Amino acid sequence: MTNLEKEIQFIKGVGPNRATLLNKLGIFNLKDLITYFPREHEDRGNVKLISETVHGEEALISGFPVGRMNEIRIRKNLTLCKLIVRDESGSCEVTWYNQSYLKNSFKPNERYKFYGKVSRPYGKVEMQSPVFELATASKNTGKIIPIYPLTYSLTQNTIRKIIETGLEEVIGNLEETLPDYILNKYKFYDYNTAIRQIHFPDDFESFNKARKRLVFEELFSMQLALLSLKNKYEIKKPGIEFDKDAKMSDVIDSLPFKLTGAQRRVLEEIDKDMESNKPMNRLLQGDVGSGKTVVALIAAYKAVKSGYQAVIMAPTAILATQHLESFENTLKDFGIKCELLISGVTKKKKQDILDRLAAGEIDVLIGTHAVLEDNVEFKKLGLVVTDEQHRFGVRQRSTIVEKGNNPDVLVMTATPIPRTLALILYGDLDISIIDELPPNRKKIETYAVTKGMEQRVNNFIQKNVEEGRQCYIVCPLVEENEEIDAKSVMEIYENYKKSVFPNLKVEYLHGKMKPKEKDAIMEEFKNGNIDILISTTVIEVGVNVPNSNIMVIENAERFGLAQLHQLRGRVGRGEYQSYCILKYQGNSEMIRERMKVISSTNDGFVISEKDLELRGSGEFFGTRQHGIPEFKIANLFEDIDMLKQAQGIAMEIIDKDPTLESKENESLRKMVDEKFKNRIEI
Repeated sequence: MTNLEKEIQFIKGVGPNRATLLNKLGIFNLKDLITYFPREHEDRGNVKLISETVHGEEALISGFPVGRMNEIRIRKNLTLCKLIVRDESGSCEVTWYNQSYLKNSFKPNERYKFYGKVSRPYGKVEMQSPVFELATASKNTGKIIPIYPLTYSLTQNTIRKIIETGLEEVIGNLEETLPDYILNKYKFYDYNTAIRQIHFPDDFESFNKARKRLVFEELFSMQLALLSLKNKYEIKKPGIEFDKDAKMSDVIDSLPFKLTGAQRRVLEEIDKDMESNKPMNRLLQGDVGSGKTVVALIAAYKAVKSGYQAVIMAPTAILATQHLESFENTLKDFGIKCELLISGVTKKKKQDILDRLAAGEIDVLIGTHAVLEDNVEFKKLGLVVTDEQHRFGVRQRSTIVEKGNNPDVLVMTATPIPRTLALILYGDLDISIIDELPPNRKKIETYAVTKGMEQRVNNFIQKNVEEGRQCYIVCPLVEENEEIDAKSVMEIYENYKKSVFPNLKVEYLHGKMKPKEKDAIMEEFKNGNIDILISTTVIEVGVNVPNSNIMVIENAERFGLAQLHQLRGRVGRGEYQSYCILKYQGNSEMIRERMKVISSTNDGFVISEKDLELRGSGEFFGTRQHGIPEFKIANLFEDIDMLKQAQGIAMEIIDKDPTLESKENESLRKMVDEKFKNRIEI
């Protein structure tokens, strides 16, 4: 068998420097290389006559240079190189920018091929910066060429060559991952053919067949893993039957506000789960501000009144502290003791909490990742609530569950996922949805504006702050790099503090700061001592500052819709009319469409559907945080039918062979183990 673990730098033509660039694309070994799939293919196979080319389309032409290349110096850093190319039907002017070295590349009596975008102003045919080679060559033209997603200083030619070399090492020797009975029944390509044809297809039909096979495998393996996980929970010992006499209505009636119909419906589902002898594994989806925390609070009440402890896990210390306040306010009247465990507590205080927890003197523990530590022991843990699931992988969920005797689990998320998708993605959980907002929530007015509106936006912020409000300014994402993110925050901060709002109290927040510093700044902002907070997306989760009513998002075009919606939910939490202002650059159809969607609706589910459609699933919810491996080729919007088919087939197989022990499913067990070994406890 082939050594797919072979480090990338030892592949011919790579070496240490290129290896560093490939690492940035997530390519560390031979396996990563051959599964780094193209984002599209260009058909550079059919030569067109110059007279047949169409304005705005990519085309391959073939012709002879007319005379020498003409070099024109426009200004200091700009040189144009122009060449006239002629075929039997007419001529085309080809232009390159700042590429003087091409001057001696063309011989008048040689025929060349050129591939690029054609423009036809005033009847003239032009092509800018095309790919070219001799008419007799076929390295970059004359066939279907893969185009790879690239960042950093790697060219398409370089990565193509490296992938070609990698494929030469492995094709024909790759181990088959799907059993014969699936390959034959669904007429799928074998794995070796699929990998070769996805990169360098003979024709588009072969490419489509290869893609179909690889998309199926990716979705199918995920479904098998999730179903095995669900099975593991269900086969295990029975869950806790909570007391029917511990009535949720006792605490509901004591609340100073009325629950929405959706909250009541969800609580009925949770109540039923808690009273049954099957362990609850439920996902609670609800839009920003729909009141998920109070649902968790009521479930915790039932657990405690049935003689058990509850733990609530939040992704940040400030959010955990916020939960503690609301839990204490409501539950102290019922004699329920709540406590906070975050990494900032002193050693002495922490030991005291751990002792009281183990002795059963703490009923509800609220905390961050700190509650996962080995020394955190409960006397009788009955309910686990994890808040903002996309910050906690499936592994962490299992870590905390092990601290009890098969406790009930409630997973809450404010990242709405279209229902069909949620059912499939969270195969191991039942799903509840809070699909209405409390009646007192005002709609957040959202405006998408371009650079020219900057002064008006600043005047608007000034006016609101003078009236006593506060404002968030969120900086753009700069790749996945906290160093650069921090730098961009500091630049914007300096500008706002010194030039734009010198009379206001401006502060900043970014991912490189220590948790203690972040919490201190958020506390100051919450207490009204900061007028304007400039931040990266670290503020997107659950923080409640009712007095802040403006959210300005710089370079909004760099964020996904679901994320813009999450960020927008930081305002509109008090009695004041709130606003979200999206500053964007660029004028592409896609950017305008996305700005239109987010400005026209506040419904997270509508937005998530649209986000999936416009951007595909890769970045949709940063699957890498779910404990579910990243999708390399499947697009959950386009491939939803394939996803349903994969789920159906996976269910049939798991029904017959729950642990994939049979001989014919050996390869499936191996595939699931390999793909999910560090992600999900199976």
